[in-house]
Amino acid sequence: MKLFILFVLINLFSFSAFAQNEEKTVTLDEIVVKGAKVISKADGQMLYPTVAQKSASNNGYSLLQKLSLPNLRIDGVTHSITAIDGRGSVQLRINGIIVDKGEMLALDPKLISKIDFIDNPGVRYGEGVAYVINIITKHEDSGYTIGVDITPTLTSWQGDGTVYGKWNHKKSEFTVSYNYSGYKLNGMRATEWAEYTLNDGGIHTIEREDVETLRKAHSHDMKLTYNLADSTAFVFQASLSESLNKTPGNYSIKDIIDGAKRYSSFSRESAHSNSPVLDLYFFSQLTPRQSITANAVGTYIATKSSNYYDEGAPYQYDVNGKTVSALSEIVYENQLKPFTISAGVNYRYKYTKNDYMGDAFALTELNQNSVYAFSEIKGSLKDLRYSFGLGASYIHYNQNEHHYDFWTFRPKATLAYNIMNGMQLSYTFEMKDRASRIAMISDATIQTNSIEYTVGNPNLKPARDTEHTLRLSYNDDRWSTFAEGFYRHCDKPNMALYERTADDKFIYTQINQKAINVLNAMAYASYWISPNKLQINANGGMMRCFNYGFDYTHCYTSWFYSAGVTAYLGKFTLLAYANNGFRFLEGETKGYSGAYTTLQCSYSYKDWQFSLTWSNPFINNYKVSESEILNRNLYKHLVLNDRDSGNSLSLNISWRLSRGRKHQSADKTINLRDTDNGIINR
Repeated sequence: MKLFILFVLINLFSFSAFAQNEEKTVTLDEIVVKGAKVISKADGQMLYPTVAQKSASNNGYSLLQKLSLPNLRIDGVTHSITAIDGRGSVQLRINGIIVDKGEMLALDPKLISKIDFIDNPGVRYGEGVAYVINIITKHEDSGYTIGVDITPTLTSWQGDGTVYGKWNHKKSEFTVSYNYSGYKLNGMRATEWAEYTLNDGGIHTIEREDVETLRKAHSHDMKLTYNLADSTAFVFQASLSESLNKTPGNYSIKDIIDGAKRYSSFSRESAHSNSPVLDLYFFSQLTPRQSITANAVGTYIATKSSNYYDEGAPYQYDVNGKTVSALSEIVYENQLKPFTISAGVNYRYKYTKNDYMGDAFALTELNQNSVYAFSEIKGSLKDLRYSFGLGASYIHYNQNEHHYDFWTFRPKATLAYNIMNGMQLSYTFEMKDRASRIAMISDATIQTNSIEYTVGNPNLKPARDTEHTLRLSYNDDRWSTFAEGFYRHCDKPNMALYERTADDKFIYTQINQKAINVLNAMAYASYWISPNKLQINANGGMMRCFNYGFDYTHCYTSWFYSAGVTAYLGKFTLLAYANNGFRFLEGETKGYSGAYTTLQCSYSYKDWQFSLTWSNPFINNYKVSESEILNRNLYKHLVLNDRDSGNSLSLNISWRLSRGRKHQSADKTINLRDTDNGIINR
């Protein structure tokens, strides 16, 4: 594999050198050669994609993949972005608006002016968000735009497709989009070895191995948006969307070795859900320096699922779930000199009713109200830039006889000093509270196999994280580099607890335990070998995890790295990327997410673009993940492989046509969303 990647890199360098030699024999009227410009900010980087990068991309994911953003894995086939360092989630925005997959696929890269890559999000962005990618487009869209983007996988039954259209009439703009994705796969295999220490001191072993699996799913996402804009002084936007998801009948057949017994086990699950969302947005420029923004979102989620398995004995339950939420926010901003101050308040109400029927009989009704107020000030004093923010929230929660009232605070401060032209030293301090998923604070109990159960804990409280980040960065027309040290202390985190009952059953739940500490050191470098033609990048580092439970201490050190190269050869673009996966230890679970390699060739022709992607080449049985449970009474080793994800070949075809006059689009800066149905899964 290493020899193959080396061969590809050598050929890319050779091809680039050949192309440059050929260009020397051609006389041109004007030549403009520029590298990707990167400017360090207090909370991340501002990137200016080159013309070559935008011309070689056919949607938002395609362009981000070519920018090689540090610590992120961007999959142009599944259209997903994940953080390989495990710090949290990735939030995607276009002109400040949180967007979904369909909007990223409909995005025209040629309209992108810059990308605000925030790897140090402020108090505005909510909990659990580690990275924010805000794509800034030109404030003009054609009078009408229609397009299609489809991605079939040639080596398995899966695919994704989007159609969209946009029309302008005077100050109004109408947008409609539809996205379909689906798959039917049978290559997933799980192998599990479990050792249970019983009350009498004996060891009970169970081996579980998939011999046959089937995974089927399809989803439909539709969205209609109306935008009314009066230059930049007034914007009103309303959107109505509907998401339909169906899992018609997944199943697996396992070979079970339970002590001296050997038998086959069958499990089946099916589910379908729909979620309409109404989103209303308003912006007004009160004065040249002052503005006010408001957003209100209503969401309804209806879910029905059915689960069955017969390991040891038949076990079946159904869930009928309903969730209603109302979210609203208002923000005031004043651009004073020499700083900008903003303040706002956010209110959220969520009602969840999940009815578990059958062997997991339970009725979970939750009411949750929260108010979050925040303020932030940003400014500069010569070579010193600063940002100070403070957020405070009040949460009221009740579920049957369980309830609590909880205050949380989120202070954050960032200082960034320009040492010299292009070089910056920055330090960030932040405290924030982390709440558990709603599913884990329910009082439902789910049996996961013949001997294990998952139990919710209504008494869970939010945990508090304290983070320190020190970074030294340097950027010029060809180089973009930084070295960073990161430390996190989590006080009273929601950590897994495995309990053994008197009748030798094993329960998984979560409770607030002592602490989790994480130390991370990493470096990143990106360099244009040939400006606008050939770019290479690499990053790597070390992560040290410390987990302190009530009756255990677990520590773990892991190393991570990634590397990539991109060559722009006229209408052709060649890309190669690889990383070694992500390793972590949280609580008593040590985990690994699989390494990832991709080779891609793209070709542009007029309004068409074609891309061929080879994912995880020469790996027929791709390791998706591996995990170990290190509890003193329960040891479990689980390996998940997937033949469909290895040696995978996918084709992307996109077509876009734009014609007509220009229209001012909305810069939406408030973005509210709710997708949590609160259901415990096996």
